[in-house]
Amino acid sequence: METTNAAPESALQPKAHLTGKVIKTTIAGAIVDIGQKVPGVIHISQLQKGSVNRVEDVVQVGQTIDIWVRRVHDDRIELTMVEPLLLEWREMKPEMLVKGKVERLEAYGAFVDIGAERPGLVHVSEISHDYVKNPAEVLKVGDEVEAKILDVDRRKKQIRLSIKAALPKPEEVIAEVTKPEPHKGRAKKSKKQEEFVEEQESTEPELTAFQIAFQKAEERASKRTKVRKTKADTTREQEEIFNRTLENRLPTG
Repeated sequence: METTNAAPESALQPKAHLTGKVIKTTIAGAIVDIGQKVPGVIHISQLQKGSVNRVEDVVQVGQTIDIWVRRVHDDRIELTMVEPLLLEWREMKPEMLVKGKVERLEAYGAFVDIGAERPGLVHVSEISHDYVKNPAEVLKVGDEVEAKILDVDRRKKQIRLSIKAALPKPEEVIAEVTKPEPHKGRAKKSKKQEEFVEEQESTEPELTAFQIAFQKAEERASKRTKVRKTKADTTREQEEIFNRTLENRLPTG
């Protein structure tokens, strides 16, 4: 988050990162000058994550500190020195895309830090569209990943994520790869090719109706001749076999 002190208080948004100077401390907290018309106020509970006995144990007057906006009011701006979460429970919804870093691997899945109070769990079946036996086959601690939120259970403090849901399906990838290129038309013939084709077409003789009929009659006659020849050859072969059989027959009686 960028540090900004120049924006008017009405434009400041929760989680905006600011720097300011402590101008006063009290039992309940500290007042900080953040360059706005209204003062910034830090409650003692927002000085650090752990408990605080005395405000002066954490901040002193004149000290420049990093703070974040919690709420904006007409007469004051509530601040915190505890860096806010990127995602609050109320902000997380199913189907939301998030980015995070793998912080732990187990046999059943991977835990991903997405900037929420708890890391989200990516079950081993939600890592890839391909079969994955163990998360360590495709992921390692420290990997930056994008995932989709499947479910959020604030009562149980559980966040279910899916990496494969944030990836295109295999059939979509295949369709994209095999998608035909836009039709660009046939390749233009060269002038010489066009002239050659025209010359061939112009020199090819055109047949008259009589010539066409004569050609068809010749084709039919040729077919009949082949059929008769085949039958004659078959008859002649059968007669030769019969004669050889008689000649080789042994005399009887």
